[in-house]
This record gives sequence, C-alpha cells and structure tokens, in this order.
Amino acid sequence: MQAPTGTKPLGERVQSSAGDLLLRPIRRDDVAALRRGFARLSAEEVRFRFLHPVTDLPDDMARALCEPDPRCGIALVLIDPPPASAPEIHAVARAHVDPATLCAEFALIVQQRYTGQGLGSLLMQRLIAACRTRGAVEIWGDVLVENGAMLELCEHLGFTRRTQWSDRGIVRVNLPLPP
Repeated sequence: MQAPTGTKPLGERVQSSAGDLLLRPIRRDDVAALRRGFARLSAEEVRFRFLHPVTDLPDDMARALCEPDPRCGIALVLIDPPPASAPEIHAVARAHVDPATLCAEFALIVQQRYTGQGLGSLLMQRLIAACRTRGAVEIWGDVLVENGAMLELCEHLGFTRRTQWSDRGIVRVNLPLPP
C-alpha cells in the first residue's frame, strides 16, 4: 500500500546490502508480506525463532501476528518500502509486556541474507526502547543454545544468560530496564 501523494511512508528508511528497507510497526494489512517473508526462511531460521520446527504460517496465525494487542504487544518489521508491488517482511522483532510483572518477553527473526549488517541490533535497540516506553522493567527471551548469533547479539546489548534447568538446550537471556 503506497502512501498518498505528497506524504512519506510512516517508518524509518534503513540501508542494507540488498537495498533500502523500511523499519516500522507491523500493520494488520501486512499479512501477505509476512507470509512471503516466512516462505523464504530456512527450517533452521524458523526453529531458532519458534524454538521448534514450524513448516507453515497459516493465514489465521499470520493475521494474529500482524495485530498485536496495542495494550501489551509490540512488533517492529523491516519491510520493502513503497512502491514495492509485493512487499516482503525481512525481519521482525516483537515483545509482549506482561501488565502484571512489567516484564517483556521478546522474539527476533532476521532473514539470513540480511544478517551481519547490524539490522538485528537495530531492531532490538528499538524494541528495548519501546518496552521501556511502555514501562517494562525487564526484557527477556529464550534462545536455543546453538543459536550463537542471537546469544552474541544479546551479549553485545548487555543481556545476561542463564541456562534453563528444565531444558539444557535453552538459554534465558534478560536485560533489566531501569527507568
């Protein structure tokens, strides 16, 4: 969907080795773009994000992912900018801020061809800032032990690691968010 003539698309232009992208909140009309992006992910990329194999992104699940609860959900995407005829989402960072504990659980996925360019770090920094704005006191996530790139990113951002006693294949990372 193009912005009306004379207006700028809402979001931030980001450069990548494959061209410009637009960083913005996910929208309900992003279902097709999310599904196109999901179709390009390798099985390993999907497993690293969902912590188990997922082979398909059904329309109802994609629709739910494109409509986070505005009271506690945050989802940022890197998408092809207008005037792309069939835009694709290339990266997603999302968080759910628990209203009772004010702790935010996060997830991040970046298509392989966009890794190593600082885009995951950029998305996480924006996500952390958005969680802080929502009053979150901590952000945390579960990461597979073999997902070295994600663990390295979290370490770079100041997260601490803790092995899960119930599942040695998962590391919990967390970052306090002082006001």
